[in-house]
Amino acid sequence: MEQERDRQARSFGAAADTYERGRPGYPPEAVAWLVPGDARTVVDLGAGTGKLTRALRAPDREVIAVEPSDGMREQFAQVLPEVRVLPGSGESIPLPDNSVDVLVCAQAWHWVDPARAVPEATRVLRPGGWLGLVWNMRDVSVPWVAELERILRDYGPATNEERQANQVGEPFGPVERRDFRWQQPITTAEALDMVASRSYVITLPSATREELLGRVRALLADRQPTEMPYVTEGYRMRLRRASPIA
Repeated sequence: MEQERDRQARSFGAAADTYERGRPGYPPEAVAWLVPGDARTVVDLGAGTGKLTRALRAPDREVIAVEPSDGMREQFAQVLPEVRVLPGSGESIPLPDNSVDVLVCAQAWHWVDPARAVPEATRVLRPGGWLGLVWNMRDVSVPWVAELERILRDYGPATNEERQANQVGEPFGPVERRDFRWQQPITTAEALDMVASRSYVITLPSATREELLGRVRALLADRQPTEMPYVTEGYRMRLRRASPIA
């Protein structure tokens, strides 16, 4: 099981362009809740192709991306050439001690080892800094989205994103959570790319993957959606010391 999980985690680089086309961004309200407006140094951990990074940028703020996949970093550099992107992971962040106001991890904390990632986040954050974790989840209260999830479950987990926010613990304070409902405009091609960019879909045998995508195409042709509804789950927690950005 652990070996398969590692294989899926390493799969994204081979599908970086598909990830960029198919994955949604993040609603401004969620970003504003996760990141104080006066934060000056913000790290996007597991930045992928920069879906969250775009929303983190603000005047007088330095945003640094950290991403383990070579393929993802290459795609990131094409999309956001003005943002520094570094090789690294939740367990090994290539930044000095006490150098970051906010560390945000979007759609990636479930890939890290909390026993190693929590001390590393503590090391790079300034006293009183914030750790923010965020996931975009498709809203299965919408009937056609629930049908899509049923198709995906035939080929693998509908999501392997077991939120681990409650595993952070000391020296961070209590976990705060807020959900944000929103809709992303989407075309049929983008919806297919969204499905194709899932780690468990990338690693399927080619014939099985094509069968899955064929079923998704049929669903989309029948329903013809123009928006994908999401629930963005946000979690934030603060180091238990006074913060310079309070």
